[in-house]
Amino acid sequence: MAAVRAPSEVSLREATQRKLRRFSELRGKPVAAGEFWDIVAITAADEKQELAYKQQLSVKLKRKELPLGVQYHVFVDPAGAKIGNGGSTLCALRCLEKLYGDKWTSFTILLIHSGGYSQRLPNASALGKIFTALPLGNPIYQMLELKLAMYIDFPSHMNPGILVTCADDIELYSIGESEFIRFDKPGFTALAHPSSLTVGTTHGVFVFDPFDYLEYRDLEYRSCYRFLHKPSVEKMYQFNAVCRSGGFCQQDFVGGDTAYVKLDSDFVYTDSLFYMDHASANKLLAFYKKIGTLNCEIDAYGDFLQALGPGATVEYTRNTSNVTKEESDLVDMRQRIFHLLKGTSLNVVVLNNSKFYHIGTTEEYLFHFTSDSSLKSELGLQSIIFSVFPDTPECSGKTSCILQSILDSRCSLAPGSVVEYSRLEPDVTVGENCIISGSYIITKAALPAYSFVCSLSLKMNGCLKYSTMAFGVQDDLKKNVKTLSDVKLLQFFGVCFLSCLDIWNLEVTEELFSGNKTCLSLWTARIFPVCSSLSDSVTTSLKMLNAIQNKSAFSLKSYKLLSIEEMLIYKDIEDMIAYREQIFLEISLNKKQFDLKIS
Repeated sequence: MAAVRAPSEVSLREATQRKLRRFSELRGKPVAAGEFWDIVAITAADEKQELAYKQQLSVKLKRKELPLGVQYHVFVDPAGAKIGNGGSTLCALRCLEKLYGDKWTSFTILLIHSGGYSQRLPNASALGKIFTALPLGNPIYQMLELKLAMYIDFPSHMNPGILVTCADDIELYSIGESEFIRFDKPGFTALAHPSSLTVGTTHGVFVFDPFDYLEYRDLEYRSCYRFLHKPSVEKMYQFNAVCRSGGFCQQDFVGGDTAYVKLDSDFVYTDSLFYMDHASANKLLAFYKKIGTLNCEIDAYGDFLQALGPGATVEYTRNTSNVTKEESDLVDMRQRIFHLLKGTSLNVVVLNNSKFYHIGTTEEYLFHFTSDSSLKSELGLQSIIFSVFPDTPECSGKTSCILQSILDSRCSLAPGSVVEYSRLEPDVTVGENCIISGSYIITKAALPAYSFVCSLSLKMNGCLKYSTMAFGVQDDLKKNVKTLSDVKLLQFFGVCFLSCLDIWNLEVTEELFSGNKTCLSLWTARIFPVCSSLSDSVTTSLKMLNAIQNKSAFSLKSYKLLSIEEMLIYKDIEDMIAYREQIFLEISLNKKQFDLKIS
């Protein structure tokens, strides 16, 4: 067996930079037939999210930040039960057929799943994960542009079909100069990345055909015998998914969802994106039209891919250990999908010189933007991009990150923190590992380390209002309890939530929480004040945060209070986009004046 060499950061960086340059050349220009995607579709969870995505796409197209001559669509999930990204895929197929009739089967289509509420990275909750700003590009890239750039070579080497991906991950790879990833085989085709067994427990894992010999080149095409979804280490060994490294060496990585293994350790190949040809897509569409309405969450990876390959068996359909909410007809629906897709091939594109990054949590976001030297090198990430800013210190390899923001020269920003789309006036001190988004801090303020502050514009009874969510970056907003007596199990900034409510002079009643009264969490807690101005909103929420830090009373009784869940219902997309535009124009003017002074 040939030894596998370590993935070269140099070759990854060069391959990535080439893709970024090529995409940059296409921004704002009409694309030739076959040069780019025919259709780029983004999924949305509800009509509010759909509207937000459409408005942001419109702004991007007006600013010529995207290739032109492409059909950009947003497809919203039907109202009612959550249907998961598998259900969203089925819904998107139906939307494509309604829009294009039989013609859609001749298109190359990129389908990006972005329908979640981003509870683990709430600064993406209002405007969407796919519109998360990144510290690179001019104009600034968001995840959408990065996805389009990284997949720039795919459409011209793809048969008509659909490439399915998620909004919060990044796949980087390097292959030979004369090689291309081809999506031209019948059935499904998925990318595979070498990963540690630990990473394998949280991803899909490929079991290759036992007679399919791995040569460990940068690019290999293989057949999948069986696909395992989030298997235990024991199951990986049981089903022969584990490969012996034989000198395979990828640098170890701490934090985030990535695919690296240590020298001489066993490893597996994990999934990222997948492609399906139109015959397979049509089969799924016919199935969706037949069942009419979905009443359970379907996973595009766990429920589609596990049905594929000659070794697939029906047992997985009864395993609900990885399901967040178990609906009564989930097992039946899974079994129907299994029998529909059974016998369909799963082709695998093995990328031995590749990396997979996940940016879906506050901790991953902070690490990748301020501390991760590998991603910074590979993508060319900047510490400061399109901003007016003071000098910022660097500490033990950690920098701060400033994106399209205006910071007064007298404010202080500690390493490890990220500021996006915000204004910070003098006498503002930001501690380490903070996230500040969409905010305006005008008065003297000290943000404790690990603070999360994100402001939203709201439209309430026809009036423009503001509310700022503030908590700790390590707080678990998804953790929920079923009864009021268990609220003491929740924590806010590392403090028992009951103690916080005492400090804010709030009582534990059903009225304290929005939505489902048997699913009580920080996400649904009505604790964030509504104010008439953006700066007042930030100031008030910082006072409630500092009250917890200092254990000093700050009463919220006199305020109208909202939960994050409700803030997203009332969000005013146009005003938030206008605020970003206002900052953009002010920075542009500042830079023009600076250039004039130099000349």
